[in-house]
Amino acid sequence: MDFIHSAILGLVQGLTEFIPVSSTGHLIIARKLMGLDLVGTLSFDAILQLATGFAVLIYFWRDIWNMIKNRDFKLISVLIIGTIPAIILGLFLNDYMDTTFRGTHVVAVTLILGAVLFYFAERRLGHPKETPETLSTLNGVPNRSESISGISFGKGLVVGLFQCLALVPGMSRSGSTISGGLFAGLSREAAARFSFLLSLPIIFGSGLKKVFDLYQGGLLSQVESPLIIASFFAFISGILAIHFLIKFLRNHSLNYFGVYRIILAVLILIFI
Repeated sequence: MDFIHSAILGLVQGLTEFIPVSSTGHLIIARKLMGLDLVGTLSFDAILQLATGFAVLIYFWRDIWNMIKNRDFKLISVLIIGTIPAIILGLFLNDYMDTTFRGTHVVAVTLILGAVLFYFAERRLGHPKETPETLSTLNGVPNRSESISGISFGKGLVVGLFQCLALVPGMSRSGSTISGGLFAGLSREAAARFSFLLSLPIIFGSGLKKVFDLYQGGLLSQVESPLIIASFFAFISGILAIHFLIKFLRNHSLNYFGVYRIILAVLILIFI
C-alpha cells in the first residue's frame, strides 16, 4: 500500500467514523475503488480507529477531565453499562466481521437500513419528553444545560444496545448510537456527545487487541509505515469531523445523512 492509498484510507476513516455514514462501509468501498484487497483488512481498520479514538480524547479532554476530577461515578458507570452489549455481541460475531459482513452489497443494504433508522429516530425527537438530560437545542430551539451527566442507566443501556448495530458495516457507530439517544429522549447534541464518549472503550479495546494480535503474529512491521500515514490523516480529519457534526446537529436533522446514505447505496448496487 503506497502513500496515496494510506492517506486516502486515513481521511476516509477520520471523516466517516464520526459523521453517521459508516466508516467501515466507506473503507470497504474505497478499497474496492482503489483495487485493494478486502481480505484481512479488519485488523488494519481496527488499529486505524485508534487514531480517531485519540481525536475524541483531544476534542473532549475537558469533559473527560471534569468527569474524573468531579468523580462523576454515575456517568462513568453509565458509559460502562452502555459498552457491555457491544463487547458481548462482538465476541460472538468476531468470526463473521472480517468475512461475511465485509461485502459491498451488505454495506449497501445497511446504508439504507441506517437511513430508515434515522428517519424514525428523528420522528421520535419530534415528540420529546422534557428531562434534565435534554441539551441545548431541541429541533433548533434553545433549551437546557449542555451537561450529559444526568443520563440515566436505562438510557445509557438503550444507547449501548443501539451501538451493537455498528458491528455490521454500513450501519455507522455514531449514527446508531445517536439514533439510540434520540429514541431514549436525548437531544441531538446530547446524543452526539454521549455517543462519542461511549465509543472510546470499544475503539481503544478493539484497536489495542488487534495491535497485540499483529505483534504476536510478527505481522506488525509489515503494516507499520502505511498505518502511521493513515493514522495521521485519520486523527486530523477525525477532529474536524467531530467539530462539524456537533455544530451541524444543533440545527439540522440526521435525515440529511440518511439521504446521502440512500444515494450512495443505490450507486453501489448499480456500479460496484
